[in-house]
Amino acid sequence: MVSVSEGNTVEQMNVNEQVSTAEKKSINVEVAYATLKKQKIRAVNVDAGTTLGAAIVQSGIMMDFPELDLENAKVGIYGKVASMTTVLNDHDRVEIYHPLIADPKEVRRKRAAEGKVMKKGSG
Repeated sequence: MVSVSEGNTVEQMNVNEQVSTAEKKSINVEVAYATLKKQKIRAVNVDAGTTLGAAIVQSGIMMDFPELDLENAKVGIYGKVASMTTVLNDHDRVEIYHPLIADPKEVRRKRAAEGKVMKKGSG
């Protein structure tokens, strides 16, 4: 075994080097939000290890959409819901979702109660 100072093994040194390298590295992500009238996609360079929530704040997208309620908004990466604490990877696309206008299940129930036939592919 190779002798390492301060009682660390070679494996521990390699892990520590990887962590410190990741801390210094930056990644590129996009933050996207849209309303019926306006959409924005912001490219943001953030530190590796940045969370989804932090990237949204750093993007400044809330300046364009002051009505955006980030506390209650659902968010995701490439169409998959994620939490604000999810750590991002290089080239992730962060998406902020707005609430649905109508509940799809309720629309289907109403349509079925009225006896309307749904066509294939129509939700």
